[in-house]
Amino acid sequence: MSVNPMAYETQFFGFTPQTCMLRIYFAFQDYLFEMMLVVEGVMLKKLDSIPGCKISPPQIRKCTEKFLLFMREHFDNLFTTMEEVMLQLVLNIPKNVLLPEDRVQEQYPYSKEEFQALQDELQQLQQQCRAEAALEQVLRAELEEQKAVTAELEKILQCFDGLENICREHGTGNFKESFALLTKSSKKLQDVLKDVEEKSKKMKQHDRLM
Repeated sequence: MSVNPMAYETQFFGFTPQTCMLRIYFAFQDYLFEMMLVVEGVMLKKLDSIPGCKISPPQIRKCTEKFLLFMREHFDNLFTTMEEVMLQLVLNIPKNVLLPEDRVQEQYPYSKEEFQALQDELQQLQQQCRAEAALEQVLRAELEEQKAVTAELEKILQCFDGLENICREHGTGNFKESFALLTKSSKKLQDVLKDVEEKSKKMKQHDRLM
């Protein structure tokens, strides 16, 4: 059996020429075996009809097997020659023949270096696409965070608007001014509290010394 891959022929036929030849070989072997069984059956019927025949069925089977072996050996020798002829003259595409789907290569020929450059460029583009996809995921996550922060800020603004409305209803004037005054008063109160705590510590220390 030929070891030539014959890839171009496989592209055209849809099967490897070697596979075709192998199927032909097995088909003939099966046909030969079936034919010998038929011949053996006919011989047994003929011998049964001959009075005084001393040839037994086991002898017929032994002769059949010998003849089958003889036929297989000769067929193997003939098949080798037939395979060479079939692969060279029937299942072979000449070197100067170009399949229709490959004519674009004739119109736009390229060298191995150009093909490698295209492969490198394609790989770079794939890497860029993966990087852009990852960046898109990061941007989407940040956008979701921004939406969450915006929602919280809107809640805070709604809270301040509610407080300002309450201040207006109770005649406390502008909420921003009131809030600033409240903050200033709170800071003064904290300073006073801190001063009281310091004086209290000093008095405790003085009592201990006394």
